[in-house]
Amino acid sequence: MADLQRRRSLAEFLRSRRERLTPREAGILPGPRRRTPGLRREEVAQLSGVSVTWYTWLEQARDITVSRQVLRSLARALMLGPAERRHLFALAGVPLPERPPGRGPGPALQRLVDALEPHPAYLLDANWDLVGWNRAEAGLIGDPGELEPAERNLLWLVFTDPAIRALLVDWEGQARDLVGQFRADARQRTGDARYEELTGGLRELSAEFRTWWEAHDIAEFGTTRREFRHPGVGWLTFDYVKLAALDAPGIKLFACMPADAATREKLPALREWAAGTAGGGPAAPAEVGAPRASREADADGPGTGWTGP
Repeated sequence: MADLQRRRSLAEFLRSRRERLTPREAGILPGPRRRTPGLRREEVAQLSGVSVTWYTWLEQARDITVSRQVLRSLARALMLGPAERRHLFALAGVPLPERPPGRGPGPALQRLVDALEPHPAYLLDANWDLVGWNRAEAGLIGDPGELEPAERNLLWLVFTDPAIRALLVDWEGQARDLVGQFRADARQRTGDARYEELTGGLRELSAEFRTWWEAHDIAEFGTTRREFRHPGVGWLTFDYVKLAALDAPGIKLFACMPADAATREKLPALREWAAGTAGGGPAAPAEVGAPRASREADADGPGTGWTGP
């Protein structure tokens, strides 16, 4: 029943798009004695390179197979916009290939991340490169702006930065899960230069990453609770939420919501830590050569570490 309703919706959508398109817009001479509003079925069939009978069956909601190539031809013939094209494919039950990542987040997305203060928030692209973050996030994991652009990557930090390794209590379990999530999330990136550079570099630098990557395990991200032992602020517990930016393909926003009152009260201190102050005074400098997270931290209780990006 659901399949029949979907085919009927497809038929109605095609008919509505055909009737709204004038012959002149489609490059067809209208001719005299034209009573059909918009294009005729045979005209759409001709423009799409399919038979009139097949297209008629499509508008009659017949149970016929529709290929991605034919849908593309119909979309061009009916001069569909991007949203209409996606709707056409969805009604036909044919998944569209994932859209390629855009050039990055626009200013509005960065303003949204900033507006989430005092909650830590950040933006990842399709390769998990950090392309935006707020001051609270910099206070939580360190300022990505101090790193080389190639190192501003979540997976790279987890496997190469001793500070992040110390910040995550169950580093091994969480890092392995991240590898599975990345493989699932970036499956369309194989062959991409940045993807190959990142995974190739991590295979060389990290034996753990190389072993877990070659295991080909897959994991899915779910909104989850994460705990951190912060070097200056102490114990923090966050519920992580992931949102996809529809107008910026490949970009995802991660927001950290405090899971308890103690964490909520410490949020302002994260911004102070990012600015070089903690507890109202200058932050104690780390020993030369020591990782950020090796500074003394107050341990309020046990933790579980990260379970997602």
